[in-house]
Amino acid sequence: MGHASSPLRPFGLLPSRVLMTADAVGGVWDYALELARGFARMGVATELAVTGPQPGEARKLAAARIPTLTLHHRPFKLEWMADPEEDLHKTGDWLLDLERRLKPDIVHVNGYAAAALPFRAPVLCVGHSCVLSWWRAVHGEDAPASWDCYAQRVAAGLRMADLVAAPTQAMLDALVRHYGPLPRARVIPNGRDPQSYRPLPKRPFILAAGRVWDQAKNIGVLDTVAGRLPWSVFVAGSLDGPDGQPKPLRHARQLGQLPADQLARWFGRAAIFAHPARYEPFGLAPLEAALCGCALVLGDIPSLRELWDGAALFVDPDNRTALTRTLTTLAENPARVKALGTAARRRGHDFTAVRMVRGTMDVYADLLAKAAVRSAASPVI
Repeated sequence: MGHASSPLRPFGLLPSRVLMTADAVGGVWDYALELARGFARMGVATELAVTGPQPGEARKLAAARIPTLTLHHRPFKLEWMADPEEDLHKTGDWLLDLERRLKPDIVHVNGYAAAALPFRAPVLCVGHSCVLSWWRAVHGEDAPASWDCYAQRVAAGLRMADLVAAPTQAMLDALVRHYGPLPRARVIPNGRDPQSYRPLPKRPFILAAGRVWDQAKNIGVLDTVAGRLPWSVFVAGSLDGPDGQPKPLRHARQLGQLPADQLARWFGRAAIFAHPARYEPFGLAPLEAALCGCALVLGDIPSLRELWDGAALFVDPDNRTALTRTLTTLAENPARVKALGTAARRRGHDFTAVRMVRGTMDVYADLLAKAAVRSAASPVI
């Protein structure tokens, strides 16, 4: 364990330094920075170890604004990329060296493979998504045998971690279904700062946000029906697929990848946010839209039902007729749009960054307390 002198706070024993893994490809980056901001207010340092593509300049600037965050980067392949084995060995050596030098109290792995490394500090493994559950949701069948090595790495990380967390019970259930029992597991919902997402005077348009090429986000289905809707559909997000080839939209209007403050303004003005996702373990975009008072139209999947039931409309992600009908009927009923936006905003305030930080710190405190007990029980040689 790291610093045994960490102070006692309302959460219990607080760490003074956390080594956290992340990447700059998806929502894990936003999650990690939101936590680091909360940690900074508590005087807890975050050592953010990022692998994969280098964060862009805007993301580096956002990280630099957090006074207790130090960014570390190596361009090693992520565990779900093709032929990652050599790079995963390099990642492991790098992370273990960081732990030796930085002496964190907690290692927080936002992934799986690294959770099986022989760290000295207690390890929290957070499952934000996984290939096997993604494949099942998107393709309706099990992932092919070519993913078996990946599955073994994930299972090993989950088994070796001191505790596993996920942002929804649906994601935890998926991890159990695909990789086996999780005796030490907890749900910690993701969160956003409501101060950054506020309603603006609403305008009659539909907004979607996400990677256009990602079949899980299902923006392509929304694009196919956009021409039949009474309101314009705007889409914020990257057009470039993993192969580097753009996936242009045919009917919706493309906004491109927007900085966070610009996207927040689009959320603020949009009357309806459409997210007919096939797979979404939590979904920061629906939360940001909800905090901005958008009426939510979401894919009818377990995770989104868990979070938004009673505060959104749901559609079968593969039923284009139902999506068209739901969006058309809603656009023609301003009172219903307003009521749903109000309900979504009220629900969104259940998922704040403060709550996420508290939940994470509670887990850290439990891990540190158990580590202290084990250390006290160990014989002195």
